[in-house]
Amino acid sequence: MPLCNTTRVRAMPLAFSFIVVSIFLSAFGHASGRPPALPLANVYHPGVNLEEYWVSEKLDGVRVFWDGETLWSRGGYRYSAPAWFTRQFPAQPLDGELWSGRGRFAELSGVVRKVQPVDQEWRQVRFYVFDLPEPDRPFEQRYRRLQQLVTAADSRYLVLVEQRVVASHDELMARLEQTVAAGGEGLMLKRRKSWYQAGRSDDLLKVKKHQDAEATVVAHLPGKGKYEGLLGALEVELESGRRFRLGTGFTDEERHNPPAIGARVTFRYRGLTATGLPRFASFLRTRNDEPESIE
Repeated sequence: MPLCNTTRVRAMPLAFSFIVVSIFLSAFGHASGRPPALPLANVYHPGVNLEEYWVSEKLDGVRVFWDGETLWSRGGYRYSAPAWFTRQFPAQPLDGELWSGRGRFAELSGVVRKVQPVDQEWRQVRFYVFDLPEPDRPFEQRYRRLQQLVTAADSRYLVLVEQRVVASHDELMARLEQTVAAGGEGLMLKRRKSWYQAGRSDDLLKVKKHQDAEATVVAHLPGKGKYEGLLGALEVELESGRRFRLGTGFTDEERHNPPAIGARVTFRYRGLTATGLPRFASFLRTRNDEPESIE
């Protein structure tokens, strides 16, 4: 069942709220004109106490941070959203994703990365908010506050990500199957009593049929046989510094025009090998969601 709005949370006085948020953003580096470090997800595994979590759909969108005036990428660059797109957004920070529908990531990234936004393209985009960067409230209270803010904004371009309860692992897996069958990427679990804090933790868990991760392209390896003269594999580097080859999952077009050296790519895999590298890794896409301009 969707969560109801019966719980009422007493809002802090405006001045005090502003001070708390300002201190938080300064502590996380936002005073320098860049977004703070954001909460990131670990991977769900059976045995997690689901009574502690709410579940939502995992949107295959572009992660953004709204500072009350500007949309920022995770890398600290401004998105050139049209003024009308953000005009009714609250004048306080919000955490969420730009999204235009299931299976449309490549199209979306092409729209939002442009230095000069195209109004007609941005009409298809929405800012789906899933958290409120306030360090003094547990998530269940932050979510109630988000409901109030989104309702008060009355913007067609601002949408609250719906959170639901889930009773068991079997129910979670059934919901995952339904979501994927409908074209979705997966689910997200958010611990109801968690605080807003940067970095990866079990407060946020992604639930997917396949694991995925990101790596940086460090070399193009030539193909052989039917791929002679084309890309054979990418040599990629993980955050840990370890490298491996990514040789499957490419379209013919991607083998003719492979991701550039230095590009971030997303790959799918199934567990780890005995040496700790991704098993059965397959290229998924280039993670080209940073704005074209660097400020």
